[in-house]
Amino acid sequence: MGNPTAAKVAGQIKLIAASMLQRRIEDPRLGFLTITDVRLSKDWGRCELFYTVLGDAEAWAGAAAALEAAKGQIRTQVSRQLKLRQAPEIVFVPDAMPEQSAHLEDLFAAARAIDARVAGLAEGAAYAGAPDPYKADPADGEDGE
Repeated sequence: MGNPTAAKVAGQIKLIAASMLQRRIEDPRLGFLTITDVRLSKDWGRCELFYTVLGDAEAWAGAAAALEAAKGQIRTQVSRQLKLRQAPEIVFVPDAMPEQSAHLEDLFAAARAIDARVAGLAEGAAYAGAPDPYKADPADGEDGE
């Protein structure tokens, strides 16, 4: 068979890590944690696992500590299941996507508020001239015949 691609291996590492965190590692600080993405370096020597946690800053700090403690177990399991000669270094990175999406939602809300204000101003407004100055007058005889 051919050499597996980095994307396939990254997907398998994501499944292994998520399974380990859900079933094998019994730490209450990992209650509402989700592995969102995995990035593998070109030489497969470093693997970054992005995660998000449902909760406040205390939940994030607890999850980070629990992940740091479980890093060795996950690396060993990745090496065993994927039959790699050398297991990649596992690095857990907090995912910034929730903050970015919250910022985008704030921008969308501001844009909707401006649109509503403009629509309110335009509600009673009338055109300065004719409603459509480019409309052809049928009396001119330009009806296309």
